[in-house]
Amino acid sequence: MLPVSTDRRAWATAAFVWLAIVLAVAVHQWHFWQHPALDTDVLALLPENEHEPEVSEATRRLADAASRQVIVLLGAADWATARAAAAAWRTGLAAGPSPLKPAAGLDTRTLESAVGFYRPWRDRLLTPAQRQQLAGQPAAAWVQKALATLYQPAAGARLTDWAADPLGLWTGWWSDRAADTRLRPRDQELWLSDGGREWIALPYEMPGGAFALDGNPVLGDALGRADAAARAVDPAVTLLRAGVPLHGEAAAVQANREINTIGWGSLAAVLLLVWLAFRSLRPIALVALSLGIGVAAALSVTAWVFGQVHLITLVFGASLVGVAEDYGIHYFATRQGHPDVAPRSMMRQLLPGLALALATSVLAYLTLGLAPFPGLRQMAVFSAVGLAAAFLTAVCWFPWLDRGTVRPTRFAAAVAGSLAGWPRLRLTRRSLWGYAALLLVCGGGWWQLHTSDDIRQLQGSPAVLMQSQRDVGRLLGVPSPAQFYLVRGGSPEQVLEREEALKVRLDGMVHTGRLAGYRAVSDWVPSAQRQAADAALTARVEAEVVSAVNAQLGESLARTPFDSAPLTLERWLGDPVSAPARDLWLGPVRGGVASVVMVRGLSDPALLPQLAAVADGLDGVRWVDKTAEVSALLGRYRVAMTWLLLLAHVAVYAVLWWRLRHLAWRAALPAVIASGLAVAILGWMGQPFQLFTVLALVLLLGIGVDYGIFLLEHDGDPSAWLAVALGAASTWLSFGLLGLSATPALRAFGLTLLFGVLLVWMLAPMFRPPVSDRP
Repeated sequence: MLPVSTDRRAWATAAFVWLAIVLAVAVHQWHFWQHPALDTDVLALLPENEHEPEVSEATRRLADAASRQVIVLLGAADWATARAAAAAWRTGLAAGPSPLKPAAGLDTRTLESAVGFYRPWRDRLLTPAQRQQLAGQPAAAWVQKALATLYQPAAGARLTDWAADPLGLWTGWWSDRAADTRLRPRDQELWLSDGGREWIALPYEMPGGAFALDGNPVLGDALGRADAAARAVDPAVTLLRAGVPLHGEAAAVQANREINTIGWGSLAAVLLLVWLAFRSLRPIALVALSLGIGVAAALSVTAWVFGQVHLITLVFGASLVGVAEDYGIHYFATRQGHPDVAPRSMMRQLLPGLALALATSVLAYLTLGLAPFPGLRQMAVFSAVGLAAAFLTAVCWFPWLDRGTVRPTRFAAAVAGSLAGWPRLRLTRRSLWGYAALLLVCGGGWWQLHTSDDIRQLQGSPAVLMQSQRDVGRLLGVPSPAQFYLVRGGSPEQVLEREEALKVRLDGMVHTGRLAGYRAVSDWVPSAQRQAADAALTARVEAEVVSAVNAQLGESLARTPFDSAPLTLERWLGDPVSAPARDLWLGPVRGGVASVVMVRGLSDPALLPQLAAVADGLDGVRWVDKTAEVSALLGRYRVAMTWLLLLAHVAVYAVLWWRLRHLAWRAALPAVIASGLAVAILGWMGQPFQLFTVLALVLLLGIGVDYGIFLLEHDGDPSAWLAVALGAASTWLSFGLLGLSATPALRAFGLTLLFGVLLVWMLAPMFRPPVSDRP
């Protein structure tokens, strides 16, 4: 043992080192909350594709393209009402603060610029239908069409003079490009007609950074004000909204509400328990200090490691309050039971048990981070750091800051004294019948258990917003960024050729009405091979037509010559005309270059296998269903983490054996039994068994073993039972409140621990050894 003076200096050094670290955390916290790096994107929680990073890159690009777009659809029974309501909506939006700015829409100058860019290559820009007609339709039919457009130039809309487009092909090509959206310009509005209603689209963008975690729905308030103005024109107006910012603000508002409920509710419960047990402001202040430092350190380290903090991590981290207080409560409960022992000596006696409890809890939390989910890894780091910081605060500072006595209270005495009446398990004939009945009940719950690996467990957006998003997608035929084709090749030319081969197959589904269409780079920049073939076909037919027209009219009309060099991808990407489809080109990837082909109008999940089959046999083409892939990944990790949970029980038992020897099973078995009972209860409730259920069971292992350690390390000590009871109550409240979360994954996590913590708290004292078996 160290001399008293040396021990005091070592403890003082540790206290000052920890003070320096805490001050650094405080500085970081001040800077962090000036511009909080908070993430609301659910895709940020998902794993990247380790084997094909270009899939993750494609998903990110497609998500980023829509990350600041908001679109409002306004529907009315007639066009005049729709226009009046749209005007009122805009006025209502402008009447107050709004983060939205009008997005660039279709206008005459944009179209003229695009037409001017493509004009030198008009002869090689054909739709599939035009290509088929040019190859199969007799020249005489084309001559009659050319004469009709020559004699009646106003009979059809044209984008250029007759000599530059004798067959009127270019207008058809542009009409085919316009099919990318159902919206059409009408009276300076973007319009579509569907379901007996006239719809006006109001596209907006939301510039700026992340949403503030203050609970104020700034975007929702602005849209609500505009909606009210539109409905003042006609109460029957239909208003639909869609856009990533809407989900982001909903997540921020929900996170603020849940952090207040879970975090502050947990903190209030913990401090109330501390007050009832100790009736002193000093324990309350010091426990609150350890909790505050734990949460702040967790936030700082998570932001430093990951660059930003996801809102779901904050909601999950709010439940940390119910676990991190155990060290402080255990210290003060022991101080209350042994008032004659000096604080530093008391902490020295408690340190082995507290350190072992920390190790098992941190091990359980870090196990969450073994899955390749950025969200889970954030939660693991946040929780492990928060526990360690709360532990270090209690160990390093409490012996210096705690200078008074801890008076006994009636509440503490009643809780501590209840241990004496707690039964210890014994093997009798009656108890064996009880165990058999309990096992039968558990078996019924396990039998009813079903699994679920749906990715929507991570999505907590309001149902009304989700339905509105689906309605907008159906009306506009917007492609989903979660399903697409990834096309790879050794060169841009090869990628464009492979896109064209894919589109030939997709055209069959479009013609039968199973798909509304598709979006591809090759829609705007055909491959050089396709351009050459189409230019030759157009030149042959147009030369025959011009010659025949000259013969009939006695004229000497000449076909306008075109650029002999093909339109290149590089030239297209370098011009603003590529902006609408630029995100489809991924560029260099491992082993070559890649692009994305998206499908429109995918509303029937039964089509997904058919779309996957379309890519069969096409070199470099792969169907990507991110939703299905992530759900499958969730399922694989649910199975893997279940096996890891079993290994974790073995590893924890090994650690317990090193410390407790023949009593190790008494600390480990309560967590095993509580886990089985909790899962059975979920089965009887009809709750699915999912990855987050397994992760909760991993955490339950760390929590439950802590209770067994405390009781066995201080068997027969009522103050140890007081610490376990108070810690279990606060942990139970924290995770019980987490069960109120609107995010299904967090709710499943909370429900599992709600039952598990209660059960392990009831079981742990029952596994104490008989008095004669104490070491």
